[in-house]
Amino acid sequence: MVILDNHLTTPGWCCSDNDLDAFFEYPNFDPAVWAKGLSKMASLFRNVTNVVGMSLRNEPRGTRDYPNLWFKYMPKGGEAVHAANPEVLVILSGIDYDTNLSFLRDRFFNVSFTDKLVFEKHWYSFSDGRDSWEKHNSNDFCAKIIEKVTHNGGFLIGRGFPLFLTEFGANLRSGDVSGNRYMNCLVAWAAENDLDWAVWALTGDYYLRTGQKHMVETFGVLAPNWKDVANSTYLQKLSGIQLPVRGPGLQSKKLLFHPTTGLCVTSNLSNISPTLRLEQCRKAEPSTFNPSEGILWSNKLKLGVDTKCSKLGQTSATHMHLSFKTTSNGSLLCLDVDERDNSIVANPCKCLTMDASCDPASQWFKFL
Repeated sequence: MVILDNHLTTPGWCCSDNDLDAFFEYPNFDPAVWAKGLSKMASLFRNVTNVVGMSLRNEPRGTRDYPNLWFKYMPKGGEAVHAANPEVLVILSGIDYDTNLSFLRDRFFNVSFTDKLVFEKHWYSFSDGRDSWEKHNSNDFCAKIIEKVTHNGGFLIGRGFPLFLTEFGANLRSGDVSGNRYMNCLVAWAAENDLDWAVWALTGDYYLRTGQKHMVETFGVLAPNWKDVANSTYLQKLSGIQLPVRGPGLQSKKLLFHPTTGLCVTSNLSNISPTLRLEQCRKAEPSTFNPSEGILWSNKLKLGVDTKCSKLGQTSATHMHLSFKTTSNGSLLCLDVDERDNSIVANPCKCLTMDASCDPASQWFKFL
């Protein structure tokens, strides 16, 4: 599938607040010319069936980045696309580099058509402040940022509108602590909400970028040779949010998702002693959890409330730690993953709050 994106008025690398085409009525952003261009492109691709949507403008931003101008011109762009191509989806970006759609909470977007509006959102680690993920406890910060993301656009899902995560990503070629922590949080949120998404970027390198030849794209899924994968662990993580978990024609199956690996918990009943392990989500057995009873069921395997442990609970601000206390000495343990064989084990809970020096992600599990 292809989505056409109106990226810039003047060709170049995007983006900054000082761009002359940053927002409507800037010197190089004539809304009438913009709407005419959208109509032209919609007409050009009208009978190209794999072009399924048009994004009206990439990352509106700048000092005039406020809702009134957005509401004045975005409907006109949507109507121009719809008139030229009634079949294509109309995709709307928020303000503040497409991180903020909060102004839609109490103001309706009026257009003549229905059932084809999609809202899009961008989210990077630096959207939350440079190096902020490294400076804060991941549980505390992830919970705080998810609350912010929900306020700034995630609420649209609950109102029945499609929300498309059209840009996210991290540096795949260095020890990007902030990027890694943010990605674990984002993948958990995307999986829980069954979002459609597009990652920045496929690119291995650029012929020419800002005057430099063959600049490597550090966020690129492909290596600079355009053949190899830059980071196979990252690709595995993304595979966990490729699988749709709800929607027309899908058989509902509750899963216990491990965001760090992109895998799901399943039972292994073939052993003398049944165990839990990670598996590709499409192959994983269903898992159900009753918080009031504190019992996790994976296939026929029960975890929680027996002679050796208390009931299972969701601990930490993210509610992604699944913890229990031992009856022998009251120690608090959390489900964890043994990276040697992807088996599910119990270890002392780590990084529950405050501590920014460690990463709790191996102990994060999300019910889908």
